[in-house]
Amino acid sequence: MNSKIAKTRRRKNAQSREALAPDWDLLLYVAGPTPRSVAAFRNLEQICEEHLAGRYHIEVIDLMKDPRIARDRQIVAVPTVVRKWPPPARKIIGDLSNTARAMAGLELPPQRQ
Repeated sequence: MNSKIAKTRRRKNAQSREALAPDWDLLLYVAGPTPRSVAAFRNLEQICEEHLAGRYHIEVIDLMKDPRIARDRQIVAVPTVVRKWPPPARKIIGDLSNTARAMAGLELPPQRQ
């Protein structure tokens, strides 16, 4: 009986985590707090707020802290944004100042009206 309750709780907890998970999971690879890295983060955040309305998560990964990450994840230039979720993964390099190009590269949905 107790194991049945535990299984039900685990299932409900997993469903709750899925419900709270963002629709878009993005990784921003940078090499320190350079002007291009700061601009890339600011531009990515603005694009996401306008087109994803809070349904996103951005993780900033500083390659200066661990350069092996660049080799392991095949990051050849910075800043680079990787769309981790939803699949398939997409990469775009640059500061994302060209919004149309960034949206096309990451396959973001058009702006909501």
